[in-house]
Order: sequence, then structure tokens, then C-alpha cells
Amino acid sequence: MRKIWDKKKTDVQAQKAQPPKESPAKIRLQKDLSELEISKDMEIIASPTNIMEFSVVYRPQEGYYSNGEFKFQVSVSHNYPHEPPKVHCVQTIFHPNIDTEGHICLNILREEWKPVLNIQSVLFGLRMLFEAPNPEDPLNKEAARLLIDNEPEFARTVSSSMRGRMIGLVQYDRVLVSHSNYY
Repeated sequence: MRKIWDKKKTDVQAQKAQPPKESPAKIRLQKDLSELEISKDMEIIASPTNIMEFSVVYRPQEGYYSNGEFKFQVSVSHNYPHEPPKVHCVQTIFHPNIDTEGHICLNILREEWKPVLNIQSVLFGLRMLFEAPNPEDPLNKEAARLLIDNEPEFARTVSSSMRGRMIGLVQYDRVLVSHSNYY
């Protein structure tokens, strides 16, 4: 009996000496990040201490939001890829699908998420929000209504908000970048 207890004690000590195993979510995320195809208008900024947290910076080249620099915080749960990452816009911007608190209305981040999707899919979804804002599924109803009813005024309002102006009761963040800092 003593041999069994000694063996168990030795096994427990050997287990403690081994480095901790990577979680399946972390392994999948590492794979996703290593396979990313990032265009020059997008940048990923890794957290120095936690791979499950990173930032995305997107600089649209055309459309309503061109010459802007938009920052997003991405948090990946330990249930990834069975749960979508949480994505939050860190700036206050005027957009039909992003509210003034930074919540994002993107179907693949909610009900249409599937484990076969990955971080590349999320980046593509963010890009599409800026290339083709969807006023039919808004979080910012005022922006959506303006885009539907008066597209030229919507474009002017986006431009004004990107300069950091106050619109109504909301102070928007300045997100315009100079061309020399753009790429």
C-alpha cells in the first residue's frame, strides 16, 4: 500500500513540474491569428500579457468613413470558437450599426456565429460595416434614419462627427487621421 501512495505522490509532483496545458480556445485562437491575412488598412495590436485580448485598428480607404481610424477591443472567451469574440468600439462614432457606447450590431457576433467562423471572419465583418453600413439593423436609430431618409445629410453628419464635433447631445471622438500618418 505504501508503494501506491509513494507512486501517487511522485505522479502529483511530476504533474506540477509540467507546464500548464494550453486551453483549446487559446490553441484555436493562436491558429486563427497565425493564419490572418491582414490588409494595409487594418492593424492588430496584441496584448503583451494575454493572447485572448487584442485591439484592431481599421482605417477605411473609401466611403463615408474614409480617412478615419477606428479602434476596437476584442476579447475572446475560453469557450471560443463555440462563442463569438466580444468586440467593442472604443471611440464614440456616428454609425448606424455602432451605438455611442461602442456596442456593435454585426450578425456574426451574435446569432449567426458558428464555430467554423474565425477572427478573419470578424475582421471582414468589421470592414463591411464601414463599406456598407446597414440601416435595416441599427443600434443607432438616428444614424440609420438619416442614412435612409437623407443620404447627403448622413454623409455630412459622419464627416462632422469624425472631426470630433458635438451632434445633438453627443460629443463624438476625433477619428480623422492625416494622410501622412495614414499608411
